[in-house]
Amino acid sequence: MAARAGTGRVRREPDRGRGQRLLPAFLAGVAWAPFPHLQVPREGDPRALRMAQGLIEVERKFVPGPGTEERLQELGGTLEHRVIFRDSYYDTPELSLMQADHWLRQREGSGWELKCPGAADVSGPHTEYVELTAEPAVVARLCEVLGAEILGAGHVAAVLGPLGLQEVASFVTKRSAWKLVLSGADEEEPSLRVDLDTADFGYAVGEVEALVHEEAEVPAALEKIHSLSSMLGVPAQESAPSKLIVYLQRFRPQDYQRLLKANSSGDKPPGTTDPDSSLG
Repeated sequence: MAARAGTGRVRREPDRGRGQRLLPAFLAGVAWAPFPHLQVPREGDPRALRMAQGLIEVERKFVPGPGTEERLQELGGTLEHRVIFRDSYYDTPELSLMQADHWLRQREGSGWELKCPGAADVSGPHTEYVELTAEPAVVARLCEVLGAEILGAGHVAAVLGPLGLQEVASFVTKRSAWKLVLSGADEEEPSLRVDLDTADFGYAVGEVEALVHEEAEVPAALEKIHSLSSMLGVPAQESAPSKLIVYLQRFRPQDYQRLLKANSSGDKPPGTTDPDSSLG
């Protein structure tokens, strides 16, 4: 089985103190975001081994085939680590947050995170999201979106009940992280990375990524990513949905249809970006 892919995208990880981040609009695309500093993830966070300060991350999503890992080994890839983590998403019964393009997630070992729309005047095929991880800021934004007075002392768990928030999706992801250098590449060039995720409900999604120092290096990085994708048997123009969206499609089809209707284009739910970086 050949792997399937989405288009490439580019992003810079945010300074979580400022909380700004650019993500692509919908399933695939190109995104940019500033991050001169990167907060060290908490122990157990699967992103802890993927830190890079001041770098631009260029990546492409795809659905891997059963022989992807074997092919990575043939290409000289090295398995860096395997990790397992659980993501749980919360919303009202009417999905008030998701319909407003706000996504509340609790990742096991990493705490709470709320993704919400940023500036509306971003040019090009981009959607800017603000990534909130400080609980008082998360609570304040939740109350604002849901039209409630600010509650409690800023702890998310304490306001779930008063705000009518409940778990709407929860799944475990097994991730294998690979790295490799394409044949003929300069030894000093950074290696490409490939993350292969499998959710416990049977959906698999992969990501090829490269880290560069300057925007001028992005085109060359994209070329390398597409080259590796081709070596992995990835077709050029197919998209890979997020784990969360596939979960809703399979297990909460009425909620999925509600999100479709909430999206002005009528064909994709709002905020269906790369969920590892965003929705899971």
